[in-house]
Amino acid sequence: MPTAVVTGAGGGLGRAIALELAGRGYLVHVTDVDADAAARVAAETGSGTRSSGLDVRDEAACRAIAAEAARSHGSLDLWVNNAGVLMTGDAWTQDEATRRTMIEVNTLGTMNGTIAALEPMRAAGRGHVINVISLAGIVAAPGEVNYAASKHAAMAFTLGTLFDLRRAGIEGIELSAVCPDGAWTPMLEDKLDDPDAAGSFSGKLLRPEQVAAAVGKLTERPRPILILPRWRGLQLRLLDLFPRLTLRLLPLAMSDARRKQRRYKKLIEAGRWPKS
Repeated sequence: MPTAVVTGAGGGLGRAIALELAGRGYLVHVTDVDADAAARVAAETGSGTRSSGLDVRDEAACRAIAAEAARSHGSLDLWVNNAGVLMTGDAWTQDEATRRTMIEVNTLGTMNGTIAALEPMRAAGRGHVINVISLAGIVAAPGEVNYAASKHAAMAFTLGTLFDLRRAGIEGIELSAVCPDGAWTPMLEDKLDDPDAAGSFSGKLLRPEQVAAAVGKLTERPRPILILPRWRGLQLRLLDLFPRLTLRLLPLAMSDARRKQRRYKKLIEAGRWPKS
């Protein structure tokens, strides 16, 4: 059976990804900074699943998890960097500790997990690293600027590392960046009234299971970038290409985002969304 490590899998999207991969026949190693939460998801996932506490900011700990997975099962086939944090607000209002936390978890955590996974994968000549980025990794997101900066760095690292693998003649290892629109996870559940988070509600709010299913399909047909939904990527990239026009449209865009955010709040509070 192929083996997979998923970070930040104690709940939300990470939990959904762990369950999806287990359903696809993977032996999943569930990791989370909350070891108890990781253990609960592992128990839910089924036999053969393992769990560990893991702070992705700790490079040595990431390397230990990767080495253990390869040693215990003979290979490490898949590593999913899902752990992430989001704090909203104007860039000048967030203190250095807040900025550092997002950079260390979202950027360095992705780097640490990727480098850790590549060690046994390079030795085996095969493997797949999937980095859950965000649409914030391809657009400057108002109200989420420092978060977007950390995700832009993670995106550059993912694609650049893939380019370097090919430059080194390594063809059997894939790297993928998954960029979903806002997903209804604990990261957003407390932000229905937060105007700085309106951008995360401006498109199509996704359920964790939808993103997890796309991640599962990506294991079968790897690609460098997967944007969910695809049309949002094109829309947001156009905004980045024409920043002067975007500045003019920004008041209308943010007003529409707040309208959608309020609409989702009403649907969620009424129990009409998400529907099973």
